[in-house]
Amino acid sequence: MEIVILIVTLVVELALAVYSIETKQSRSRIKSWTRIVMCIGFVMLILEGVIVWEYTWALFAGLLLLLAFKGIVTLLRKQVHIRPYKMFSTVWKYLLLALVVIITLVPALLFPQHRLPQVTGPYPVATATYSYEDKNRIEEFSNQGDKRSVNVEFWYPEQTEGTYPLLVFSHGAFGIKTSNASTFTELASHGYVVVSIDHPYHSFYTVAEDGKVVTINSEYLQEFNNANKGVYSLAEYFDLNQKWMKLRMDDMDFVMDTILEQVELKKDAVYELINTSKVGVFGHSMGGAASVALSRERDDIIAVVNIDAPFFSELEYDHVANELTDKSAPFMIPLLNIYSDDVWIQLGSSSSYIANRISNENFKDAYTVHFKGAKHLSLTDLPLYSPFLANLLHEGRKADIDKYVAIETQNELILRFFDYTLKNKGLFAPKATY
Repeated sequence: MEIVILIVTLVVELALAVYSIETKQSRSRIKSWTRIVMCIGFVMLILEGVIVWEYTWALFAGLLLLLAFKGIVTLLRKQVHIRPYKMFSTVWKYLLLALVVIITLVPALLFPQHRLPQVTGPYPVATATYSYEDKNRIEEFSNQGDKRSVNVEFWYPEQTEGTYPLLVFSHGAFGIKTSNASTFTELASHGYVVVSIDHPYHSFYTVAEDGKVVTINSEYLQEFNNANKGVYSLAEYFDLNQKWMKLRMDDMDFVMDTILEQVELKKDAVYELINTSKVGVFGHSMGGAASVALSRERDDIIAVVNIDAPFFSELEYDHVANELTDKSAPFMIPLLNIYSDDVWIQLGSSSSYIANRISNENFKDAYTVHFKGAKHLSLTDLPLYSPFLANLLHEGRKADIDKYVAIETQNELILRFFDYTLKNKGLFAPKATY
């Protein structure tokens, strides 16, 4: 719809400009009526639901209102004298207006209207946000001696009784806690309490309860980009991964402990819904790696979902041979691996995905599925909200799988997996490829 609006607006204005040039007159009255009609038409499209009103339309709507108001003034004003026609002025004004139209439509083009993924559960879903301060950790990204503060958001079944399994999610590098909100909503609608963590300074941005905004740390951003470019030695790369894993695991560990304490205190309706004997963890990319790592250390985690992540915690660095090897400890917890093409093609390599190999006996009981045609971010909600940004972050490579097929199939698989492992409900036998 956004592209259609852009093309129609530019074509209409171009037609007005061409007509003005052909007749060698400014045609101000025709332009005025046309722009008034365009503004009314835009409003009608919103009222009819063809255009879903969002803040992204605000600049363009303001431009249409401004042009319509100018047109009304022109129509009401008595013209004293007719200025001599200048073709250059017409061309210049059209080019300037075209540029302004494009600029005002940029937000709508970057974040086009879309339908939300299907929610199939019987429960209405509510959300709640909290900020937790870890009194035992100093914020490593601050030189002011502040305590580490972590922001979380809950998705939970509303207007229900009883308790439900707790699922803890960790986002990927540069991600945010709402990166897979459609997954959280689907799970909550089926009777789960989902908490997603913002990892401050690792997330693109995060907002605390008091309104404080923390953006991604530039040093971490540089480290991550350099690591992907192969700037570091293997030893340096391994050390960086361990540093990143520790921060995320500490965040997840702290959040889980805080929630368990709040459940005991029963001071909030959200915590009263949580069954602390049934806990699962999952995450995308680096968050998936942290989920696998944390499940090695906590006895209360029953099931894990890894979405497109390398098993950083399963690697060891051999200083003598200067190579990465995988550890030899069997993984005893039910695990679901969901991979895109971006990761799938690396599973047989000697890169940081060496521990993810299908032949790794430590994970012989894991469920592994491959979304053919999917890119790394196809397994998040970003392609729904901004296809342009998703393609940009994939370096211009467009996913070959339909974005709704990818996220809705993934949501269904994760739901069935947790139903099977945490609720002893149904069977779980996923296909190898989707």
